Amino acid sequence: MSQKDQLPIPASALKDPRSLEVLRVWIANGQQHVALAFGMWEDPAAWGLLLADLARHIAEAHAQQDDQISAEDFLEEIRAGFEAEMDTPSDEVSGTVQ
Repeated sequence: MSQKDQLPIPASALKDPRSLEVLRVWIANGQQHVALAFGMWEDPAAWGLLLADLARHIAEAHAQQDDQISAEDFLEEIRAGFEAEMDTPSDEVSGTVQ
């Protein structure tokens, strides 16, 4: 992967010496691959907050690019997909903590 394929680091993260990267997700060879910084939160619900915030960011970004669906409607579609995948996973989670 070249530098041009990487997403930019947000300016506020560059300015904050205490910032840290929490999650990276790639699609490679037709599968999802994840790297995450685990262990910074004792409460598992904090990960739920992170996922909810990510969903809202995705919905808002999509709405800014496509005026055919509102951020709220897009978010509901994300929620439906999330719940369906949680109820009936399409694949197995694998990997190790390093």
